[in-house]
Amino acid sequence: MSTLPLSTSPKPRRALRLQSVLPYLLSLPALLVCIGILIPFFTAVGYSFQRYNLSFPDQRAYVWFDNYISLFTDEAFWNTVRASLTYTVATVGIQLLLGLGIALLLQQRSRFNNVMSVLLILPLMVAPAIASLMWKLMTNPGFGVLNWLLGLVGIPDFGWSSRPESAMFTVVLVDTWVYTPFIIVLLLAGLRALPRQPFEAAELDGVPASFVFFRITLPMLAPYILTAGMFRMLDSIQQFDIIYSMTQGGPGDSLTVFQVQAYLEAFSFSNIGKSAALVLILWAITYALSTAFIKHWLKLRQRARGQA
Repeated sequence: MSTLPLSTSPKPRRALRLQSVLPYLLSLPALLVCIGILIPFFTAVGYSFQRYNLSFPDQRAYVWFDNYISLFTDEAFWNTVRASLTYTVATVGIQLLLGLGIALLLQQRSRFNNVMSVLLILPLMVAPAIASLMWKLMTNPGFGVLNWLLGLVGIPDFGWSSRPESAMFTVVLVDTWVYTPFIIVLLLAGLRALPRQPFEAAELDGVPASFVFFRITLPMLAPYILTAGMFRMLDSIQQFDIIYSMTQGGPGDSLTVFQVQAYLEAFSFSNIGKSAALVLILWAITYALSTAFIKHWLKLRQRARGQA
């Protein structure tokens, strides 16, 4: 007795084919974003090896590392490095301290703390350039409200961003007002996600609050602090909008950080090659710092898991 061959349905084959192709389809947007990032990056690398000034297009030529050598032997470049690092250390340090303190105050869930958590996020809803213009009006020496308030307590004619000795303080103040809520949100989420068992055991044993904070809370919260610090460090060292809106890099060159100097080289002096070299040096510094942060973060996470 002969048997007829069973006909195989094409649906399982289509499903298997779709499953094999699906990972490539899902990774396609990431590939397109990567290509979109790499094209301008390698274009900047090519420009940094050229003597390329828009005012003299006929003199364009490859000079290889001359732009980098010119920067490293220029005192203005090292002033840019000092200004950028000073701004980064000041903003990140102040914001981490303020953010941690406010997050500890808002740790307990209550109606008041919930309302305050929402209100403290409001500065994040303002674009940094708009916030800078607001602060520029408030710190205006002629009609600014902050100078009027300082005059009431006997401090007349404070320079704010118009004087080199107070310009850094002013832009750090604006950056702190804008971005401290970001630190608060991250650290508050970290505090509320910590396991309760170590704190309950410490409370039952009558452990002092200072010991609990330095020996339990801080070590367990360290990955969150490092994450917040890394994000703010990467943003601060590349800061442009707040500084340029407030001072355009001045007075003099007191606030000529990397992004401002690269902008001036490209759009004021038309020196595309030198501007590209500045941006790539900034990229190298950022890459090195972020790599160090990530390695330290991985160590802290492993230590926290071991303690848990």
